[in-house]
Amino acid sequence: MIIDQLSVFSENRAGMLADITQLLADAEIDIEALTIAETAEFGVLRFIVDAPKKALAVLKLEGFVASLTPVIALRMGNAPGSLAKIAKLLGDAGISIEYLYACVAREIGSAFVILRVEDIDVAAELLKEKGYEAYKP
Repeated sequence: MIIDQLSVFSENRAGMLADITQLLADAEIDIEALTIAETAEFGVLRFIVDAPKKALAVLKLEGFVASLTPVIALRMGNAPGSLAKIAKLLGDAGISIEYLYACVAREIGSAFVILRVEDIDVAAELLKEKGYEAYKP
């Protein structure tokens, strides 16, 4: 349920996403999910990839500022209210969500959510106890 997320800090300029994703493609690293938080000058790209340690090494070798961050990768239903149930469960337990992003999964009727929370071990155990399954890229 807890996996490594690849985070890349980069300047916000045309072609930067192409450069980063091409490096990953050339290294045969599959991107499962991606989100970008940006400002006028810089951005943070957050990736779920099939080989996070390899991706980190490839990007650092090319001079990118990158790191791995533990996140929760959780399978959820692809129906109205699925995310609300997870948010309520964590909120009722006093666990704050720092950020999240979600995608529809390859399996029909399924989706997955990536969560960065303040107490990852407690959150993962709570979600597991409530029957949520890990999403494995």
